[in-house]
Amino acid sequence: MRPGAKRTALLARTPGGEWKLSVSAPAVEGRANEAVMELLSELLGVKRRQLTLVRGETSRSKVVDVEGMSPQAAETRLAAALAPGSGTREQAGDEDGE
Repeated sequence: MRPGAKRTALLARTPGGEWKLSVSAPAVEGRANEAVMELLSELLGVKRRQLTLVRGETSRSKVVDVEGMSPQAAETRLAAALAPGSGTREQAGDEDGE
């Protein structure tokens, strides 16, 4: 995760299998973590309350549990969101100059 970025977006899949995201929120008072959760909620098509930050509250590396969704289903949805032309890589409303 990259806090304080220009845009909130799903960026890439690393060679190690992690998902790389950026959020425009600063890493202050949990705002970046909340932005990560909101982005994942949108990309995965689940309600925010279905997501739990399991590990990494103060780290750039996070582990998130998605209630009611298998890891394979989550991987598939994130891969689809990252695909060119999917239109879901960036969170709506983050392109207007912040």
